[in-house]
Amino acid sequence: MQKNISDIRNEYSKASLDEKDIGDSPIDFFKIWFDQAVHSEVTEPTAMTLATVRKDGMPDARIVLLKGIENEGFQFYTNYASAKGKELDSNPNACLVFFWAELERQVRVRGKISKVSRKSSEDYFHSRPFASQIGALASSQSDPVADRSILDKHYEELKLKYEGKTVPLPENWGGYILEASEIEFWQGRRSRLHDRILFRKESGSWAKTRLQP
Repeated sequence: MQKNISDIRNEYSKASLDEKDIGDSPIDFFKIWFDQAVHSEVTEPTAMTLATVRKDGMPDARIVLLKGIENEGFQFYTNYASAKGKELDSNPNACLVFFWAELERQVRVRGKISKVSRKSSEDYFHSRPFASQIGALASSQSDPVADRSILDKHYEELKLKYEGKTVPLPENWGGYILEASEIEFWQGRRSRLHDRILFRKESGSWAKTRLQP
């Protein structure tokens, strides 16, 4: 018998979050939580939901992978001509959400996104496995395709063409960095009285506030 969706729930009790333990730097604390997620063997600890806004005002979201933290920025790489790339061109404001279910933790990051340097994109692109480089070259991300076989055929042609050679970085492929203006840490607690600590950048420094769940 199928379980009623409204009856599916979990009681969170693994940890707590106190202001005195979190410090004054949300980036430093994020790194602590991120390292714990990695060492706890969380499934896809780098996975984060990227939320953007289309030109028609409709929100859009998808999962991307964190590929670096520089100063107060969160980096990821993608096709600039994809749906997300076009949305970021028209509105660079975005939000990232990390959810580490095994640790009963969530982090929300809001800020403005810009492109990383071409050199940074090249360095990262050529650090990827050969198959992933070819995949990026083969796919016009978010564009329609009549049949899967067309994509597979193009991939195999490029694979043969560049076997043993340097795969060129596609002109429309590279990195973004989200410079954080708000970071919220969420720790699940019993009775849905979760801990929420919000950092908001004000005049170049971080202000810390506890939010009700």
